[in-house]
Amino acid sequence: MKKLLYNILAVFSLVGVLSSCDDTLDAPTKSALDESVIFSNPSLAEGAVAGIIHSFGETNSYRGRFLVYYGVNTDCEVRNGLRDFNADGARLVNYNTNVGNGQMNSENNAWAMFYQGIERANMAIRGLRTYGDVGNNPQLAQLLGEVLTLRAVVYSDLVKAWGDVPARFEPVNTETVYLAREDRDIIYMQLLDDLEEAAELVAWPNETSMTRSTERVNKAFVKGLRARIALSAAGYGLRQDGTIRRSSHPELEPAKMYAIVKKECLDVINSGTAHLEPSFEGVFKALHSEGFEAGREILWEMPFSEGRGRVIFDLGLRHTTSDKYTGQNRGGTNGPNPIMFYEYDVEDARRDVTCVPYEWTDGVQVPTNNGRWMFGKYRYEWLPRRVTSTNDDGLNWLYMRYSDVLLMAAEAINELDGPTAAAPYLRQVRERAFPGNSAKVDAFMSAATASKEAFFNAIVDERALEFTGEMLRKGDLIRWNKLGSKLAEAKDKLQQLENREGKYADLPASIYFNTLADGETLEIYGLNFGDTDEEGAALGYSETKTWKIASSDETITFWDALYLRNPDIQHYWPIWQVFIESSNNMLTNDGFDFPN
Repeated sequence: MKKLLYNILAVFSLVGVLSSCDDTLDAPTKSALDESVIFSNPSLAEGAVAGIIHSFGETNSYRGRFLVYYGVNTDCEVRNGLRDFNADGARLVNYNTNVGNGQMNSENNAWAMFYQGIERANMAIRGLRTYGDVGNNPQLAQLLGEVLTLRAVVYSDLVKAWGDVPARFEPVNTETVYLAREDRDIIYMQLLDDLEEAAELVAWPNETSMTRSTERVNKAFVKGLRARIALSAAGYGLRQDGTIRRSSHPELEPAKMYAIVKKECLDVINSGTAHLEPSFEGVFKALHSEGFEAGREILWEMPFSEGRGRVIFDLGLRHTTSDKYTGQNRGGTNGPNPIMFYEYDVEDARRDVTCVPYEWTDGVQVPTNNGRWMFGKYRYEWLPRRVTSTNDDGLNWLYMRYSDVLLMAAEAINELDGPTAAAPYLRQVRERAFPGNSAKVDAFMSAATASKEAFFNAIVDERALEFTGEMLRKGDLIRWNKLGSKLAEAKDKLQQLENREGKYADLPASIYFNTLADGETLEIYGLNFGDTDEEGAALGYSETKTWKIASSDETITFWDALYLRNPDIQHYWPIWQVFIESSNNMLTNDGFDFPN
C-alpha cells in the first residue's frame, strides 16, 4: 500500500489537484483528465487519497514537526533535550513557545502543510460529490468517506495544537483566500457531521478489498475518530477570552457528546471487526512488521513511504552508531518522563515495552541515565528491513488502536451510566496488561468501580499506562483540565525520585548490569522498588552506574525545564508570525499570552 499510494500520486499531480492554495486561483488548463474525468473514475480518484497522504509526509508536516513536538512535555512524555530550554525545539514543548520560533516559523511548515492537505481534501470532496456516482458506486463512496475522514484527522490535530483555527470546508476562491480564526465549536460540529456521513460510506475492516489494509480508512476507524473528537468537544480548553472552559454551545453539551462516544465505540466493539492483540508487545511488533493487516488492534496507520517517515528517527529507541539494525545514529529525541517507569506495577506487561533504560552503541545495549529514558514501542531492531536513509525510517504512525476504543467507551459509559456498566471495557485492557493475574485485575477493578469519581481517576491513570509514547496524553489532560496539575505533580515526583524520597525511598542510588552471552542484550539490577545497593554489589555484576537525573553541567534542573510558563495558559501553539503577516490582517494571536 505504501508504494501504491505514492505511485497514484504521480498521476494525480498531473491534473493540478495537488496545487497550492495560490494555484487554485489561476485559470485551470483544460485537460482530458479534468475533474469530471478524475472523480468519476475510481482508479483515478484514488489519487485524492494519495494527495492528502503526501502532505502528511512533507518534511515540515507530521513527518518532521508535528509528531516530534506536539504531545510533549507531559507527566508521561518529555523531550530528552529539554534542558536546552532556550532552543527553538525546547520552546515548542516547555510551554514557552514564541511566534517566531525557528522550527516552525516558515512558509512551508506544519500549519501550511496541514492546510495544504485540507485544500486537497476539499477539492476531492467537491469533485466526488459533483462527478462521482457515490450512491451507486461503492468504490467512489469509499473514497469520499476516506477523504472526509482524512480531513477530519487534520482538523482535529489543528484544533489540538492551535485551538481556534480558520475553517476551510470548501476549495479556496478569491473571496476566501483570507480567513480569520473560527470558534472551534463550529469546526467540531462540522467534523462530527462529516464523520457520521463517512461512516455510512466506508466499509468495515476486511469487508472489501479497499479496507484490508490499516493504511486505508475503514468504518471502525471512522467511528473511533468520531468518538475521539466528541470527547474533545465535550472537554475543556483554553479560549480566546483567557478562560479554561467547556463549550457553551447546546449541541456540544457533554451528555450529548458522551452519548456519541458510547454509540460509536459500542458499534465498533459489537461489530467484531477489531480486537486486542494477545500481548501488548505484539501491537508494536505488528506495526513494525509492515503487514498492514486490518481487523486486528490497529485501526489506522498514517502511511509514510520508506524514505519519508521519522517515527523511530525521533520517537524510537536510540542507536548512537550504525549497526546491523540501522545505518542511522538516531532515535530518542523524545522519551518517557523518568517517573513513568515507576508508575507501572512491576508485573504490568506494558512497562518494559514502553520505558527502556538503554540505547544501542556499536550493536550493544548500554544504559542511559535516569534523566534519559527511551520509548520501547518504536525500534529499528523490530523492522524486517535495515534502514539505510540518513533522515527517515518509513515506519507508519500508529494513529488509533482498539484499546483506545475500549477506554473511550469506558470513560463515556461511566459518565452516562456509572462504573458498573463501564467496567467490562476497562477490564479488557487491564487483563491484557496482567496476563494470568486475575487476582490483581480483580482488586484493581474493585477499587475502580467504588464510585463514578474513582472510575474516572482509574481511566486517567490507565490511559497514561496504555498510551505513553503515542502522544495522546497532552490532549487528554487538556480536555480533562488536568494539564497544569499533572505537570506540577510530575515536577514534585521527579525531585522525590532524584532524592530517593517518598515512594522512591527504597530505590538504590545505582544500577548494576552485565551484557548477556548473546553479546548485545543488557541485564540490569536496581530499577525496581525493593532493590538495594547492597544486594546489587553482592550479585557480581560486571559494571555499575549511578542512576541520577541531574547533570553536572546543567543550567536548569530537569524538573524546572518541564515547563517555563504556566501550562494552563499555554495550551496551544501560536499562529506563526509568517502566517500572521501574510493574512491581510485576518489572523491574530489576540487573547493568548505568548512570549516574544
